[in-house]
Amino acid sequence: MVSMAEWEETRRRLHFGQRVSGRVVQVPRPGTIGVFVDIGLVVGGFVDVLLLPEDADRWPTEGTEAEFEVWWVDERPQVRLKPVDPRFLREDFDEWLSRWRPGWPLELGLPVLANDPPSHGT
Repeated sequence: MVSMAEWEETRRRLHFGQRVSGRVVQVPRPGTIGVFVDIGLVVGGFVDVLLLPEDADRWPTEGTEAEFEVWWVDERPQVRLKPVDPRFLREDFDEWLSRWRPGWPLELGLPVLANDPPSHGT
């Protein structure tokens, strides 16, 4: 298990939209939870079901190597990720994004430790 000091140090180096390479290491319940990704940090990455295609057959499978973007980070020692490859994104991602996280373009490049990212709470 990672210490809080290690997690804080890792968080300081992360920015929204930062690209990371990773390998899918676990797909516990396809279609219901999301996928866990090894991104080579002291903590793992996770892609939430909300960002993945509705059809679980289109989800990346264990062993898939792909590019991801840092989507969200909070106090929990885990990096929330967004797939870069559109094959692994929900079909209506652009529409969904404009409704649920319209400030995403303004957040790109900002440190994840910002107290109040531009689209937080919108």
